[in-house]
Amino acid sequence: MDKQQAKQVLRAELVKWRLKPYAELEGLIGKPHQIEVPNPSGGSYQVEIEVYWDSVPGQALRVIGLIDDGGWRAFFPLSDDFILSPNGSFIGEDAG
Repeated sequence: MDKQQAKQVLRAELVKWRLKPYAELEGLIGKPHQIEVPNPSGGSYQVEIEVYWDSVPGQALRVIGLIDDGGWRAFFPLSDDFILSPNGSFIGEDAG
C-alpha cells in the first residue's frame, strides 16, 4: 500500500466529514460508516469513519478515519482524526 496515497485519500474523505454539523455527527455515534474508495493506482481502499465522544458524553466529538487496502494493512490501518466541539470549532488545530 502506498502510504502517502492512502493518507491523501483518507484526508479527502475526512474533509467531507468536517463539513457535517455537530448534531449530525452526534447522531452517528456508534454507527461506523464504511466505504470503498478507488485506489488511484488500481484496486481500492477500505475506509471506515467512526464517531465517538472524545472524553465526556455531551461534549467534544472525535471523528476517526481508518484506511487499508484489504491486505495485511487491514490489521494495522492508517488513521487520522479530528475533534469537534459543540460550538462547531475544531479542537487542537491552529487557526492560521
